[in-house]
Amino acid sequence: MLRWIPLLPLMSCIVSGVMLSLLRRSLSRNLVIGLCCLSVLASFVLTLVCFFKLIGLEEGQTLLLDPLYTWLGVGVGSVVFSADLAFQLDGLSAVMCLVVTGVGFLIHIYSVGYMDTDHRDDGGFQRFFCYLNLFLCAMLILVLADNVLLMFMGWEGVGLCSYLLIGFWYGDNYNAYAGSKAFIVNRIGDFGFLVGFLLLFWSLADAGVPAVAFRDIEAGLGQIAEQTLMLPAFLGGGEIGLLTVIGLCFLLGAFGKSAQIPLYVWLPDAMAGPTPVSALIHAATMVTAGVYMVCRLSFIYEAAPIALAVLAWTGGLTALLAAAIALTQTDIKKVLAYSTVSQLGYMFMAAGCGAYTYAMFHVVTHAFFKALLFMSAGAVIVAMHHEQDMRNMGGLRTKLPRTHGVMVVGVAAIAGFPMLSGFFSKDQILTSLYLAHGLPGHYFLYGIALFTAGLTAFYMCRLLFMTFYGEKRVADEVRGHLRDPSSWIMWPLYVLAALSIFGGIFGVPQFWGDMLGIEHSDSLANFLSAAVVSAEHHEITRATEWRLIGAAVGMSALGLFLAYTFYISKPALPAQLSTALGALYRASLNKFYVDEIYDAVIVRPLVAFSDKVLFRGVDAGLIDGVLVNGTANTVRALAAGGLKYLHSGFAQFYFLTMVVGALAILAYLLG
Repeated sequence: MLRWIPLLPLMSCIVSGVMLSLLRRSLSRNLVIGLCCLSVLASFVLTLVCFFKLIGLEEGQTLLLDPLYTWLGVGVGSVVFSADLAFQLDGLSAVMCLVVTGVGFLIHIYSVGYMDTDHRDDGGFQRFFCYLNLFLCAMLILVLADNVLLMFMGWEGVGLCSYLLIGFWYGDNYNAYAGSKAFIVNRIGDFGFLVGFLLLFWSLADAGVPAVAFRDIEAGLGQIAEQTLMLPAFLGGGEIGLLTVIGLCFLLGAFGKSAQIPLYVWLPDAMAGPTPVSALIHAATMVTAGVYMVCRLSFIYEAAPIALAVLAWTGGLTALLAAAIALTQTDIKKVLAYSTVSQLGYMFMAAGCGAYTYAMFHVVTHAFFKALLFMSAGAVIVAMHHEQDMRNMGGLRTKLPRTHGVMVVGVAAIAGFPMLSGFFSKDQILTSLYLAHGLPGHYFLYGIALFTAGLTAFYMCRLLFMTFYGEKRVADEVRGHLRDPSSWIMWPLYVLAALSIFGGIFGVPQFWGDMLGIEHSDSLANFLSAAVVSAEHHEITRATEWRLIGAAVGMSALGLFLAYTFYISKPALPAQLSTALGALYRASLNKFYVDEIYDAVIVRPLVAFSDKVLFRGVDAGLIDGVLVNGTANTVRALAAGGLKYLHSGFAQFYFLTMVVGALAILAYLLG
C-alpha cells in the first residue's frame, strides 16, 4: 500500500502534464481541481491507514516495508550487491508523511482560491497544480525511501520542483533568476550529499558489507566506526574519523536543502514564486528535508560528535543571523522567509545536541504555524491587489477581520506564547540545549537560542502591528475593495489555526504531563524513539525546569512589549532608532551584504574564469580552433598541397603506381 502514497500525486501530475505539454489541451478548471486535490487527499487517507497499521504492529516490529522490485544488482557468487526500489514506513517517515500529505492537501485547497485569477494563455492554472503534485510526489519518495539511493532521487526531485515553482511566473526576469539561484545553490549541497554517500558506500564495501538500505547501513556501521582519514597538509595534517567526514559531507547537503549558513541565500529569493509555493516549500516539503535526513542518519551522527557540534553551532548562528535580518525587512513574505531560516536553525540545534525527536516535534509544529502565516500573508496580498510592502499597509484589522484572527494565532504560536504548539516544541529545544553537557559551548548556544526567541517575538509582532494596526497607509484605489478572501482560502487557514493552537498536544513534555497526571504525555517522542538514536537523558529538577520556562516566556513577552512600544505606542520611535543605529541598521536592512559578498568573491570571478578561460580559451580556442577547425584545415592543406597531384588523369601513371605498390608489398612479405 505504501507505493500508492507517492504514486497517486505522480499519476495526477502525469495526466495534467501530458495533456498540457504533448496534446496541447487544457483540462477544465473543475477537472484540474478534482484530479490534483483528490489525489493528495487520497494519499493522506492512505497515510492514515498505514499509520494505524504501524501502531498496531506486534511488539518488536517497528516498520512497514513495501518492496517493488530490484532496482540495481551487481556482482557474482558471494560478492553481490543489490538496491531495491522499496518504501518503508516507521515512526519518522510516518510523521513526515502525515505532515506532507495533510498540510499539502490544505495548501492545494488554498491554491484554488489564490490562483483563480491566473488566466494566462500558457495554461498557468493547470501547470501550477501539475508542478505541485510533482513536488509532493518527490517529497514523499524522499521520506518513504528505504535506502539512500532512493532518498537521493526524491532529494533531487524536490530541487527540480523548487526551480519550476519559484520561477513559475517566468515572464519576470527576477522570478527566473530566483528559480535558477535556488537550483544552483542546492547543487552545491547536493554535491556534498553525493560525496558523503559514495564515501559511506565505498568504506562499507571495503569492509565487506556493501549496503545502501538504512537498516543495513546501521547494522554494518560498526565495521568502519574506528577508521580514520589523513587530512591534507593545508588543513593541518593529522587524522580525522571517517564517520566525521561522512557526517560533514551529508551536512553540506542538509545545509543546502534546509537553508543554513553558508547556503541559506536561496530561500529568501524563493518568495518570487506564488504564495502557496512559499507555504509548501517552507512548511511541508523542501526545507524540512535536511532536518529529516539528519534524523534518519542519527546513528551516524551519534558516532561523530564533531559533526554534531558543527551541526548545532551552524544552526545557532543561522538562527541568530536570520532573526537579525528579519528585524528590518519590509516585504511581508521576506520577513516570513527569514523566520523560516531562523526556525530551521532551531531544528538543527536540537539535532546537534542529540534531541532528534524534539527537532522533529518542531518540524511538525512549524509546519502548522508557518503554513498558516504564509497563507494568511497570501490572503493579505490578494486583498491588497498583490502589494507586499508592509509600509503600504496598516489598519487592516477592521477590513480583514477573519484574516487578522488567524494571523494572530500564527504569530502567537511562532513567538512561543504559552500553551500554543510553538511554545512546547521551542521549550523542548531550549531545555535540550541547556542540558547538552557533551556539546562544546552548550550554555552559549542556549543563550543564542533564548535571545533569538526574543527577536522572533519582536519581528513577528512587528509584522502583525505594521499590517493590521496603526495608521492606514493603504492606497486609495485599493482601500475601497478590501475584504477577506473566498472560502477556498479561508477554510484551510481555520484548520491550520486549530492545529497551531492544539498541535502541541502530540508532544507535551513530561514535565507538564506529571502535573496533569499523564504517565506518558510526550507521545510524539515515544513514537519516534524506535526510529532514531536517542541521546543520553539528563535529569533536571522541577525548579530548573520552571526557570527555563520562565526565561523563554519572559523573552517572548519582552519581544511583544518592545514591538508594541515601537509600532503602536510610539510609532515615531523606529525611524529615530534606525537613524541612531546608522550603519548597523543599514547592514540588517541589506541582509548584511551576504549576497553582494558572494557575488564579488564567487560569482563574478567564476563568470570571468568561465568566459575568458573555459569559453574563449578551452572551448573556442582549443576545441573549436585547434581540434575541430585545426584538423579540418590540416586535411584541406594536405589535399590541396600534395594529394591532388597524385590524380593526374594519366593511365600509365596509375599503372606505374600499382606496380610499385605491389612490388613494395611483395618485398615486405618476402623480407
